[in-house]
Parts: sequence; structure tokens; C-alpha cells
Amino acid sequence: MLTDTHCHLAAAEFAADRGELVAAARAAGVSRIVVPAVERANFAEVRDCCTRYAGCAPAYGIHPLCVAQADETQLADLRDWIAQSAAGPQRVVAVGEIGLDFFIAEPDVERQEHFFVEQLKIARDAQLPVLLHVRRAVDRVLRNLRRIRVPGGIAHAFNGSRQQADEFIGLGFKLGFGGSLTFRGSRRIRELAAALPLASIVLETDAPDMPPAWLGGSRNTPAQLSGIARMLAELRGIDVADLAMATSVNAGVVLPRLRSLD
Repeated sequence: MLTDTHCHLAAAEFAADRGELVAAARAAGVSRIVVPAVERANFAEVRDCCTRYAGCAPAYGIHPLCVAQADETQLADLRDWIAQSAAGPQRVVAVGEIGLDFFIAEPDVERQEHFFVEQLKIARDAQLPVLLHVRRAVDRVLRNLRRIRVPGGIAHAFNGSRQQADEFIGLGFKLGFGGSLTFRGSRRIRELAAALPLASIVLETDAPDMPPAWLGGSRNTPAQLSGIARMLAELRGIDVADLAMATSVNAGVVLPRLRSLD
């Protein structure tokens, strides 16, 4: 059993063959997929995707790269959407994808941080974990997490230091690893993924983005999680079945509502 803790299955890139991709993922051993929203405009698409395909669970949030088009009414909408999605077979499992991104040219730091903080408050009030985008902004994300305590979550596509990893773990977070660790040049990521406590790691694809090395830059899919798991198992020197089970258990620990899909 594998759990993809971060897959944009509702993205337009999957519109033509979404059903086939879900079937292929299941055939590859992926039994649960967390589908995060990125903006208010795709909340309904994420919900409908998770309703249609068994084993999929929604998360709702406003991505840091989408805050330029967002406003305060969308934060109110998010709060309402979270409240309305608290029960039922497709209830929300996390607030996300939220966070900070300082990799882009001339980021609007103040605006990104405002929306991040307000969404952390929504997660805190709803007692939900968060799915974090932390690109080139790990320390700033951690600073806000220390101020506004949420019930853990996942640092998606983690690429920080061991010290930063330990800080996330201490705050109740798991660290997401995906296609980046399949590249031989990604030494720091590979070393971290091999050395961190297994209980702190979850797997993800971030499909359709972050394709593993063997795809040569083409569209990523949730079925690729099995190959990512095999590579991580090799790096850690353990059986891939043991790694798959452990990381799926970890996903259920940090995203408790995910366990209702089992």
C-alpha cells in the first residue's frame, strides 16, 4: 500500500485521461491520493475529483503563487468551505497547499505571508493539519509555525537542512519526498531521505509536476510513486514493501482523516 500525499489530480493536465491515470496508480500499488487545491477557483474541481475516484482525499487552500489574484473574501470562502467539508465521505483532510515561495523573482513577501498566516489560523481553528509549500522559505515558514500552532502537517517537497528537518519534526510535521530524490545530483535530498527517521517521512509525486528522473521531464503521474518508493528503499537499504507500509502509516498519523479511506 502506497500513499501519495501530494498530487494535483484535479489539474487541467489530467483532464483527458484522469480515470486511466487513477487506474494505473492503483495497479502500481497507490491506494490513497491526497489532492490539494491551489486557489479558490479549483475548490469544486478538487471536491468533485475526490468524489469521483475512490481513495482520493481533498485539501483546500490558496497556494503562495496564487495569492496575487486572491482577496479577503476568498479567505472567508476557505473558512466556510473547510467547515462545510468537515463531515461526509469526502471530508477535508488538511488545509493546503499553503505556504511561502521566495524562489520566484521579486516575490511579494508581505502578501504571501499575510495569506499564509491567515490560512494557518483557519487550520488552527479547525484543528486540521496543513500541507506546506516551503520553496526557498523554510526558516520563514518555521517562524510562523512557531507563532501559530497547528496540529502538524507535511512540509511538501522538503529541501532544507537536517536542522530544519528536525525543527519541523519537533512541531509535529512529516517531510514529503518525491521525484527530486531520483536524481543522482540531488545529493542533499538523497542524504536526508536516507538518514532521517523513517517515522518522519511521507511520499509524494506532486504530479503533474516534479517528474522523477526516468520521465525525462515529461508529465508526472501518481503511478510513478512506486518507482520513487523503490529508489528510497534502495537508499535506505530496506525492503520496498516495508517502506511503503511505513510511509503510508506515517501519512495516516499526520493526516488522521485519511485513515477513513482504508
